[in-house]
Amino acid sequence: MASDAWISSSMPYLRPVEGGQGDAWGEEAAARGRRGTQRILLAGEVPAPAVVARLLGLEDGDTVVVRRRIMYLDEQPCELTDSYYPAHIAAGTGLAGTAKIRGGAVALLAELGHVGRRVREDVTARMPDAQQRELLRTGAEEPVLCLERVMLDANERPIQADLITMPAQRQRLRYELRMG
Repeated sequence: MASDAWISSSMPYLRPVEGGQGDAWGEEAAARGRRGTQRILLAGEVPAPAVVARLLGLEDGDTVVVRRRIMYLDEQPCELTDSYYPAHIAAGTGLAGTAKIRGGAVALLAELGHVGRRVREDVTARMPDAQQRELLRTGAEEPVLCLERVMLDANERPIQADLITMPAQRQRLRYELRMG
């Protein structure tokens, strides 16, 4: 593993940002003396890709809202993050626009009455496609980690699905589980 690998935990992205300011990514990077920024590539309503439909419990092609972003660490692209929301939750809200969301998407979901209570993540590895290599500025032989995350409310209804692609050599995922 590269010595400058970024260690990341999912927890900061599952709760509203304290005080409703900034964003979890920027705060996590700043806490480590780094600079975390993001660029929104696309936001709005789209037909659900098969994997998203599966995660959100929808039919293939049902309308969802997507926020597609490139995440940067010290000006270096480190993650492609696509967040999807059922249209009945997110259509016509800030989740469907390209403006920053005060306190983050999780805070806006909570304001809309949708609070996450359980999260499921699956991580796989593969070789990136040409577009992912270009956006992440990786070499032809560098694999990526792919994280699928679904957030469920207290009634076990999916409220958000994330598809995240990260250069494997620049990432280390950390999971801590409380026992008992």
